[in-house]
Amino acid sequence: MSTQASCNCGDSGYNLVFACSGAADVGAISDRAARKLAAEKVAGMCCTAAIAARIPEILQKTKGAAALVVLDGCEKECARKVLEEAGFTAHAYVQLVRAGMEKGKTPASEENTAKAAAWATEALANAGSGRA
Repeated sequence: MSTQASCNCGDSGYNLVFACSGAADVGAISDRAARKLAAEKVAGMCCTAAIAARIPEILQKTKGAAALVVLDGCEKECARKVLEEAGFTAHAYVQLVRAGMEKGKTPASEENTAKAAAWATEALANAGSGRA
């Protein structure tokens, strides 16, 4: 499976990560973990709000991705739902509260960000590659 993060829209060798980026601490951790995955070239970070807004070039980029990684902070599953409403299915999905982080009680620290990014990387590795 490819872990290349470049966003070559015509190339199917890239992964994209979408985060809930919500107002709660676990939303902040999701956002920071997605940015960490992008910095480490595991997946390019893409705008979840752009999917909800149906921005054509972002939808096209998402269609071309090899794998989609979705990080949700809480049980509301906003990022997953946004992608599903647009017709996409996550290849790798991590919900931080289900993984052990408690909403309202988990600081958006480097340590927690690293844990969330590791969970997402593991989920992506376990998912194998595929297309949306």
